[in-house]
Amino acid sequence: MFAAGIFEPFEYQFFNNGLLVATIAGALCGLLGVFVVLRGMSYIGHGLSHAVFGGAAASAVMSINYFIGAGIWGIVSGIVIGRIARRRLIGADAAIGVVTTASFALGLALLNRYGQAKKSIEAVLFGSVLGVETMDIVAVSAVAILTVVVIFAFYRHFLFATFDPEVAQTSGVRVAVIEALLMGMLSLTILVTMRVIGTLLISALLVIPASVARMTTNSFARMLWISPIVGAFSAATGMYLSYHLDTSASATIILVGTVLFIGIYVFTGLRGQSRIAHLHHV
Repeated sequence: MFAAGIFEPFEYQFFNNGLLVATIAGALCGLLGVFVVLRGMSYIGHGLSHAVFGGAAASAVMSINYFIGAGIWGIVSGIVIGRIARRRLIGADAAIGVVTTASFALGLALLNRYGQAKKSIEAVLFGSVLGVETMDIVAVSAVAILTVVVIFAFYRHFLFATFDPEVAQTSGVRVAVIEALLMGMLSLTILVTMRVIGTLLISALLVIPASVARMTTNSFARMLWISPIVGAFSAATGMYLSYHLDTSASATIILVGTVLFIGIYVFTGLRGQSRIAHLHHV
């Protein structure tokens, strides 16, 4: 009887689909989160998710696939943020704030003007992992594969651009291109995972796994595989617990990650702080 209860969720196809897409999304966010955390851009996930919301609202109003409007909007917003920040007229945080809050405000204005679009994007705000379709699984998997290939192919370029962009530039690394690639991958990731986690919580899934990884190792290379594992574990465990606790899947996923963060923080103590202060590039 007890064993039957343990395996009960796996009897439902909708749960298996949700578990698969959530696990892949958690790993994907964990991987990109390494660059977000090390670059001190933790606000970017929150900001881009707001920008994507504007595109999603516009797509809903025009009755077109939200992947199209939200995807184009998010990628363009990410590139614009990078360009503004590189000119150094204002800081990256200010650039994020201006571009993304304007996009979010436009999305809200569209919703207020065209109320019929409201229900169609509720899943974008709060996530609806148990309502995912085959297309969602394909989209998340495709972006995950693309991200792994790009990071593997340009590993050293991402490494140098992350730790010392000025030296990287003088060494022949096209930092602007690398930053545009990173912003593009972040925007695509937020686009395909916002149906899983929701725009209001996705920034946490970008930051928490990478923060946990940073406290457990002082190696950049090891962070790149520890963080995705933490993200995937948090997502899978959160999905399973949400079924039995009858709670929001996206919220439970974030809470599992938060518990892991607190546990690692308490366990590592001063050693974790030392690792953060002496991060190696290998």
